[in-house]
Amino acid sequence: MKFLFDLFPVILFFIAYKFSNIYTATLVVIGATIFQVIYSKLVHKRVDKLLIFNAVLISILGGTTLWLHDANFIKWKPSILYWLLSGALLFFQFFKKKNLVKNLMGKQIQLTEKSWDQISITSAVFFGVLGALNLYIAFNFSESTWVNFKLFGITGLIMCYAVLIGILASRANHK
Repeated sequence: MKFLFDLFPVILFFIAYKFSNIYTATLVVIGATIFQVIYSKLVHKRVDKLLIFNAVLISILGGTTLWLHDANFIKWKPSILYWLLSGALLFFQFFKKKNLVKNLMGKQIQLTEKSWDQISITSAVFFGVLGALNLYIAFNFSESTWVNFKLFGITGLIMCYAVLIGILASRANHK
């Protein structure tokens, strides 16, 4: 259910784009993301930091897209989010000596420190590449292709990556 909750704004962005245009879709995704924050606060009594950051980022870049009537700003949003996530993983890993992935998943999975470190670094590289791929699609293909990639391509790549990490974690657990 959390996965669908996280995808909710992207799905609405996709639907709004298919029925209207990038500017309507941008307005819809801003509203959907703000709704997520409010819903989380009211129902769960807390809001995930990544959701808050995403809401701020989508509001700033989406708002700029609407204000300047320039879709390039909204196209940058996924890349900025993924690069900042990648940077945070690397910063905490190497400078703070904290593994953010382990902090998130350590209660569900027991792994060696080496395995956690490998997953953290691999995740940082994955999100860095995903950010670059988003920009490549956004600025080398049609707007419609980018919107499709945003929902299906990015979601599919993240799901494949999650499965791969699950397999690697399972193998590391059996060594």
